[in-house]
Amino acid sequence: MASFYVENFGCRATQADGAALERQFRERGLEPAASREQAQYVVLNTCTVTASADQDARAAIRRIRRQSPDCQIIVTGCYAQRAPREVAALPGVSQVIGNSHKHDLVNIAIPVSRVNLATDDPGRTTEDERRVFVSDIFAHTELLAAPVFDAANERTRPNLKVQDGCDNRCSFCVIPYVRGQSRSLPFAQILREVNTLVDAGYREVVISGINLGRWGRDLASAPRLRFEDLIRAILDHTSIEKLRISSVEPMDWSDRLIRLVAESPRIACHAHVPMQSGSDRVLRRMHRKYRPWHYREKIEKIRAAMPTAAIGADVMVGFPGESEAEFEETRGMVEALPFTYLHVFTYSARPGTPAAEMRNQVPVQLARERNRILRELAAQKKLEFMQSFVGQAIEAITLNVFDERATECLTDNYLKLSLTGNHRPNRWLKARVEAVEAGALVGAVA
Repeated sequence: MASFYVENFGCRATQADGAALERQFRERGLEPAASREQAQYVVLNTCTVTASADQDARAAIRRIRRQSPDCQIIVTGCYAQRAPREVAALPGVSQVIGNSHKHDLVNIAIPVSRVNLATDDPGRTTEDERRVFVSDIFAHTELLAAPVFDAANERTRPNLKVQDGCDNRCSFCVIPYVRGQSRSLPFAQILREVNTLVDAGYREVVISGINLGRWGRDLASAPRLRFEDLIRAILDHTSIEKLRISSVEPMDWSDRLIRLVAESPRIACHAHVPMQSGSDRVLRRMHRKYRPWHYREKIEKIRAAMPTAAIGADVMVGFPGESEAEFEETRGMVEALPFTYLHVFTYSARPGTPAAEMRNQVPVQLARERNRILRELAAQKKLEFMQSFVGQAIEAITLNVFDERATECLTDNYLKLSLTGNHRPNRWLKARVEAVEAGALVGAVA
């Protein structure tokens, strides 16, 4: 029987796409391989958010070609959508199938009949051109959806993508051009997916999207649905024990959403709110839709409503023209706000974006130094947050990892916990925190 292997690069949305691709292959009767070396079809589901993401994909192609010269390498995802000819020219690549055609990848890669295949230009007849399936992403309305499970959490915390694409045009970001317009998974389908996961025994579901807070804006419904309506419906129409919300843009953290998360014990005490910069001038050059004082107000409201919540942010350093004073505004804002973790990124110019053409590109070494400064500041803030729970009881879900001494867990407020003893995965427990060691809480069952 033919076998397949899907390797995902990048964000949660890419991982969710990968889960949907695996579902396509299974429905066609193919078996998943234990490793890519054992697979006849290897799908690389790529990211293109930075230049290093592109490099990772190219390195993977070279490695697979060297280790498994007879397999079919199918490249899909954001890199494939952005630069299909570049990817197709790489030795070993069998087909390039962009996000525009990802919903039909298996039928393209392994067609029952080749009669109805459509490439980005049906008039082309060369073998080389028939290997590329990419078209205008903005013309597509499909949304792949399937729960995704990572290796450590495969029996505990499935991730469900409910939204894709983005209508914002941040000057540094290539994602709208490779994922298209914002589109939402229909209300009823989300409830079916969550109920299916509940019936299968899962205790926590993570919902995610490219611009998650915009869920529902594209759906034809009366009354108009908003993201808060979706969260309320999941609570009302499913019995999921814990719902975790992934990244939501600051302007979408409405008072209603903050109140809903704060008041429901079934929603994880966790808010991830992308910041990017604490400088008003930099935010304007980025074409972000909020000002530093707007952002500060949102974070302060979240902390006031949820004193023990995890609060995280994405921060970018080295954006074109970022002066020392502008960086210091960001550093000062990070220091002042009650963040418990940060994802710090060094700016990477993306072809076709306005920022790539801006003057005064920041030297790489200077940007890396700014990255280091923020990461060290974030590590100190995270440590202080973790230490505040020593001696307290805290809620956590057991994961599928045991190191002969303790079971790895994740707390309700997004902290790693090493729980003494061997505990079955997928259980919510009360643990008493005894110490902080090696970047994790250490505790025992309360």
